[in-house]
Amino acid sequence: MTPKIPAGIPQTNYRLVRRLSAKLLTLFGWKIIGNFPAEKKFILAVAPHTSNWDFIVSVLVMLSLNLKVTFMGKKSIFVWPLRWFLEKIGGVPVDRKHPQGVVGQMVDVFNNSQSMILALSPEGTRSKTKQWKTGFIIIAKQANVPIIPISLDFRKKEVEIHRPYIVQDDIQQALMEIKRQFVDVCAKNPHLV
Repeated sequence: MTPKIPAGIPQTNYRLVRRLSAKLLTLFGWKIIGNFPAEKKFILAVAPHTSNWDFIVSVLVMLSLNLKVTFMGKKSIFVWPLRWFLEKIGGVPVDRKHPQGVVGQMVDVFNNSQSMILALSPEGTRSKTKQWKTGFIIIAKQANVPIIPISLDFRKKEVEIHRPYIVQDDIQQALMEIKRQFVDVCAKNPHLV
């Protein structure tokens, strides 16, 4: 079953790519469960991230749902001739040395957008890590947007869209509550979780 996409969510209109991506997901045995909230701006926290396959499955899901997703990239890669392409597919250049930092830059992007989906990996790496980054939670709080946890379960071959999470004051509490959504999820490489 394909999730319903509420009006207002940023979308593309690539019908052929959408159909091809949906067929590939079906061919590989993947299904998408859950639904998106009727929000125009939010952050997709996609986890667990232990393999390049996570990116491939995520892109197929994004394309099969016609979602127009934004992602962050180092400013240094946004140069000619790649800049136009990266921005066209949703890339936003961020300068790690900027006075506002990455968080401040992304809050500005959210505040200057009518609608926006920012997709990221909370771990910030494919390698084994004990602690997730908190930047995505701080961005959500400062930009006043919900976080939608998205789990990639390689055992069940399910991409689950979880309920939106609204960040209150306690960043560490928010991190613990969001991480709970992923407790029983089987990563591609479980030993890296």
